[in-house]
Amino acid sequence: MFKFRKLALAAGIAALALSTGAHAEGKKIGLAVANLQAEFFNMIKQSVETYGKEKGYQVIIVDAKGDATTQVNQIQDLLTQKIDALIYIPAGATAASVPVKAARAAKVPVVNVDRNADGAPGDTFIHGESVKATTELAEWICKQSGGKGNAVVIHGQKGTSPEVDRMKGWTAGLAKCPDIKITQNQFTERWAADEGNKIAQDMLQRDPTINIIFGQADGIALGAAQAVKLAKPANKVWVVGYDGDVGGLKAVQSGSLDATVTQPTFTMGRMAVDAVTDLLAGKKPPADQPMDGVLTTKENVEKFLKNHP
Repeated sequence: MFKFRKLALAAGIAALALSTGAHAEGKKIGLAVANLQAEFFNMIKQSVETYGKEKGYQVIIVDAKGDATTQVNQIQDLLTQKIDALIYIPAGATAASVPVKAARAAKVPVVNVDRNADGAPGDTFIHGESVKATTELAEWICKQSGGKGNAVVIHGQKGTSPEVDRMKGWTAGLAKCPDIKITQNQFTERWAADEGNKIAQDMLQRDPTINIIFGQADGIALGAAQAVKLAKPANKVWVVGYDGDVGGLKAVQSGSLDATVTQPTFTMGRMAVDAVTDLLAGKKPPADQPMDGVLTTKENVEKFLKNHP
């Protein structure tokens, strides 16, 4: 009798375990990434893939390589594969709403990460609080530079939510330093180091008095920092980025970058999977889930390199 009770208890525990994990077992998550050449997106991909598998999901990953048309086609293909939910990082502002509308027509919930689709937001939007963090970054550079000089901005893809919000924050922060003028702006298509390098070279040639460069992502800023190194300007040029990619953090540690903003990238990926779980269970997560970024300099970079959030 005692042995039977032990077996019955074990069976009950096993049944409970199966019931609590049943929501994920056999379910498919489609993860549509903007561009896996960017370290930031790779970190999100790693987080979603690892945590999703832990939770019992099959994660199908597609990489648009920065092309919006490619991404629309990839997501249509994911929908034909009968995914149960879509985690979506738009490849650009153009046509960003098309995959959301297609998913809604197929009754597939959508979790947006980092970027939302204008006019057709996902069921929830998990993102860095770019305006607040970039304002703090601009206020820091204002103090470090003595509050004077010519600043340039190398943007990400025009019209994407991070590009727009980071410019809002940067402008707000520099408004407290009227003697710093934003003298040049230029956009990239891939938020990439090669683009940042070429644009920064051109900017420095046009105006050798530039003393502040803001690359709206660490990849852009790393390329700009290399351009500064090659140009060998007479004055100090402050170069700052955004995201807290491992490469960006190492550059802050070495002094190649003066500062960045570290986003809780891995946490955002896990939150996306948890949001999928809630949506598939009929629960409604908050429509907007902003995450604070942390101004990162040589003083605090070590902790993020040891344990990235």
